[in-house]
Amino acid sequence: MPNLIPGEALRVLLVSATENARNEVGEALAGGAGDHRLYWVSQPELASVRAQDLVPHVILVDDVLGGTDAISLIGQLSTRVPGAAILALVEAGAMNRARQAVLAGARGFVTKPLHAEDLLASLRQVVAQRVSRVHEAETATYGHIIVFCAPKGGTGRTTLAINTAVSLQAMGQKPVVLVDADYAAPALDVALNLHADRNIADLLPRLSRLDEDLIAGILAPHASGVQVLLAPPPGDMSSPISLPQVQQVLARLKRMFLWVVVDLGLPLDETAFAFLDGADRIIMTVLPEMVGLRNTRLMLDQLHERGYPDEKVWLVLNRSTIPGGVSASDIEERLHVRIKHTVPDDQPLATHSINRGVPMVMSHQRSAVARAVRTLARMLKEDVAMEMKPSGIAEEARGGLVGRLLRGARSANV
Repeated sequence: MPNLIPGEALRVLLVSATENARNEVGEALAGGAGDHRLYWVSQPELASVRAQDLVPHVILVDDVLGGTDAISLIGQLSTRVPGAAILALVEAGAMNRARQAVLAGARGFVTKPLHAEDLLASLRQVVAQRVSRVHEAETATYGHIIVFCAPKGGTGRTTLAINTAVSLQAMGQKPVVLVDADYAAPALDVALNLHADRNIADLLPRLSRLDEDLIAGILAPHASGVQVLLAPPPGDMSSPISLPQVQQVLARLKRMFLWVVVDLGLPLDETAFAFLDGADRIIMTVLPEMVGLRNTRLMLDQLHERGYPDEKVWLVLNRSTIPGGVSASDIEERLHVRIKHTVPDDQPLATHSINRGVPMVMSHQRSAVARAVRTLARMLKEDVAMEMKPSGIAEEARGGLVGRLLRGARSANV
């Protein structure tokens, strides 16, 4: 099964031609599977494509699929989605079919008619096996995800994300990856003068076989040493990147890089929240002007409703010295949030940097803006590195998902 990241729901894909099976599985999961999402495919010929898109943890395959041979489908799924645990749903007396399913690649089987206790027990066993593998790998080093976001465009979010990533790279000579997650208006390729023809869209069809070599072949290297995962050109995405896809990419990047810096665009949809959910710190960039403050308050409310703790969200006031701008103290009073850091105004330098495609911390190291960005990078390094432990993911997996199997549930049928 794929590795889980903190807060990830159990993803179950059901392949069955009958709606009754969907209802039975849904009721069983709702009764004790904790935080989960159930996806249903009624056309077996679409199962492989859907599984590669969703990257489920568990695939339930009904042995009655009309004209499609369930055993052959199980073999196909086990090859194309090797990380998923496949369970066959077979009639109580059809033990020969159950054996064939296991030989074809199923992890086990559950008899029909379904009993919630049997299904949940099988799921617990599958999850326990996965947690055991995570425990064995918990000595691995995991990186930190820093997401830059903003309540509106024009706040300097991308410029700060780029220069912070370059600063982190320079400070520790540790691997840093910069991710362009502004799919409506990507800008990292222009801002960094990169001409790579590969982007995150090239990873999506191969998520079930994702490894470090595959990702390395997609990343664009920058002269600073930072690796960049570009976004596709606007309009090139045939469909939005799904939450499971984001989680898979982030999980792998955290294994490869000490710092994963994300430039997140608008709107704050489920894809955006997938990045925010995985973040160790959220850097919200704002300008000292009234319209932006109103939008900032609305975004802070959204994050609060999602349950993000206050210490996870850092408010950074950009262009703080702009003439006529709202003072930092007034902003804090209006928003009831402390400003974590300020960056002075130097719009000519910022524009010059973007147009040249050279980060200002490289071209104008002694400028006030560059010094402020390096200070922000040091704050992140001192704060996050001290708090996060390398085994954090493993601890969450060991204690979190098994526990959630015993709590309330959420299901999404598509």
